[in-house]
Amino acid sequence: MHAIVAVDLNYAIGHKGQMLYHLPEDLKHFARMTRGKTLVMGRATLESLPGGKPLKDRVNIVLTRNRDYQVQGALVLHSIKALAEHIAGLPGDEVMLIGGDSLYKALIDCCDKAYITKIDAVAEADSFFPNLDEKDNWELLSCTQTQEQNGLRFRFCEYINHRLTPLESL
Repeated sequence: MHAIVAVDLNYAIGHKGQMLYHLPEDLKHFARMTRGKTLVMGRATLESLPGGKPLKDRVNIVLTRNRDYQVQGALVLHSIKALAEHIAGLPGDEVMLIGGDSLYKALIDCCDKAYITKIDAVAEADSFFPNLDEKDNWELLSCTQTQEQNGLRFRFCEYINHRLTPLESL
């Protein structure tokens, strides 16, 4: 499994269920990286997507503890064990963890790569991504040159996990 996220300088990712920044280049990057793949997300992340609907051209998996939750066009699972069983046969680069913060915190070490858009800004936030620079099992592989859009400077970075936690072990 791979993770994909956009963070600010404090590794903040959202506030009150909304993304912190609107960067069309980052949205294009997200689409390129996830199209045709299986996406794993929490309920609130799904509801924050355009129209609160699953993303087209992707398999959408929603992981939620709410046993009554249903959404057309997505597979709703209720445990990490069920997720592990469902994605067991898929190559790791075909499954993308897209949020939110509780799933990132629970599953980040089950990801072998993370694609992080680093935005040179700080915003009020209530959702955060784990700071991979502080985790000894993660290594920064590369970052693109800094770009600027909508008055924000950002770059696309790739991290690799050297000590993968099997999803089945959680």
